[in-house]
Amino acid sequence: MRRFSFPCLISSLAMAAMLVAVPARLPADEPYEIDVLLPITGGGAFLGKEDTDSLGVVETLVNKSGGIKGRPIHFKIYDDQTNPQIAVQLANEIIAKNVPVFLGPQLVGGCNAVLPLLKSGPVMYCLSPGLYTEVGSYGFSGNIATRDMIAVTVRFYREKGWTKIGVLSPTDATGQDGDRSIDAAFADPDNHAMTIVGREHFNTSDLSVTAQMSRLKAAGAQAIIAWVTGTALSTTLRGAADAGVDVPIVTSTGNLVYPQLESQASVIGDNIYFPATPGDALNALPNGPLHTAVANYLDAMKAAGIKPDQGHTLAWDPAWIVVSALRQFGTGATATQIRDYIAGIKGYVGINGVYDFHASPQRGLNATSVIMVRWVKAKDTWVVESLPGGALPK
Repeated sequence: MRRFSFPCLISSLAMAAMLVAVPARLPADEPYEIDVLLPITGGGAFLGKEDTDSLGVVETLVNKSGGIKGRPIHFKIYDDQTNPQIAVQLANEIIAKNVPVFLGPQLVGGCNAVLPLLKSGPVMYCLSPGLYTEVGSYGFSGNIATRDMIAVTVRFYREKGWTKIGVLSPTDATGQDGDRSIDAAFADPDNHAMTIVGREHFNTSDLSVTAQMSRLKAAGAQAIIAWVTGTALSTTLRGAADAGVDVPIVTSTGNLVYPQLESQASVIGDNIYFPATPGDALNALPNGPLHTAVANYLDAMKAAGIKPDQGHTLAWDPAWIVVSALRQFGTGATATQIRDYIAGIKGYVGINGVYDFHASPQRGLNATSVIMVRWVKAKDTWVVESLPGGALPK
């Protein structure tokens, strides 16, 4: 099992307003390590790489602004190889060190596998939107819940007039989470006019979904929800192209990553949509604290030479929230102190929304932060297609 570290990246003066006053000199203490479980290898490596880059920027900014009560931090990366079993092994190693908190895993399969280990701590800040935990748990979920993302997707489809929907889901944890969320969205009375005309499944190891896509096309699907992540996206898009499917397809937010989408140039079209977050859609935000937070984040990433996308946003807010908790209690903080601090947050302005853990326990965000975007191949980027919450612009 491989562990990875990274050098600090260049910070941005534009972030200064977000941080506490910079001391006259950086502390000379041994860095305080914050453990992170990420998929550096395996099918989720495209996300793990961007998480690592984002955490490098956070690390630099935190240390430039005084660290944790004068002590610098370092994010120590463990490679779970996109394998839930390895995530459990590594989590047990981390737990044995009696740390109060760790970040990750990135994908819901790993988070679900590790969650039962946390009966009395430490805090796990999972970076997947697909983790759901009981109130008071030591497990927190990053980003907006899959159920909220799909609820906004269905509202967006409804407002577009696309009411006959096809569903394509992998049989892995991501697909199962998507299926449950799709069922919940279609059970909403507001969506009574919406119909699932076909539902298809595939294994992530399958080489083709052309047959499944052909059946959805024959069923008259006006739009498709394909809740896939990683290598399954390529299988999905190739299947759509081979079957002659040319209708809107919404796929997981986890695919809103430049290298991932650019690698699909031969099969991707201009009808691929994503539920995104404010960090991906600055021009959809009115002036205010959220707009400022996102603009500062983008400035910091630019100063570090990074072209940011959804992958970079996933670790950003959880990392800053954990740092905020450690700044409150110091490096001797307990797991219970960290858990209770995060659970008590209300009005924290991140880049993925304004966090309220009272209204949305264990997560802090809800559907009001979701913004639909569409990939435009000629521009090599995405464009905003909805207001926050999924409504169409007037």
